[in-house]
Amino acid sequence: MSPDHPTETPAGPVAEAQPAQTLNFETWMALQQLQADYAAALDAGDWDRWPQFFTEQCVYRIQPRENHERGFPLATLSLHSRAMLQDRVYGIRETLFHDPYYQRHVVGAPRVHRVDGDRLYCEANYAVFRTKLSEPTTVFNVGRYIDVVVRTPEGLRFASRECIYDTELIPNAIIYPL
Repeated sequence: MSPDHPTETPAGPVAEAQPAQTLNFETWMALQQLQADYAAALDAGDWDRWPQFFTEQCVYRIQPRENHERGFPLATLSLHSRAMLQDRVYGIRETLFHDPYYQRHVVGAPRVHRVDGDRLYCEANYAVFRTKLSEPTTVFNVGRYIDVVVRTPEGLRFASRECIYDTELIPNAIIYPL
């Protein structure tokens, strides 16, 4: 990849990575901690904590890779504020009926594409495993997070998290956040 010409992907140009010195070690560690804390909260079923990883005005989308790469807007789930995330938490607890299961997230190291002031443009691969009671663990969802992370007084938060999953098929439904 040339510093003068961004690489094209099926979804459009990839933002050029900034030189390593623009992302200091403290910020890198905070980004790693954000990813780890996010996964741990979801794996623990700590739904009240999930919206706190986001800014008040945020985007959280779950979308199949094919739609994302073609620029189609159709998403499996699309939420556009922390209040909408909180509504989803209410739905998980109070209105959605499903067989209970556990999740386990494995998240790769984030790849930072660009640093622009207080905003980090990055992505990380993920795999979510699901375990239902008295059943073997299965791979539930695999893909990548495309994130815009911002510095806030409370620490790093997601201004945008797009969960782009690789398959077109979802077993049953997505109840819990990815």
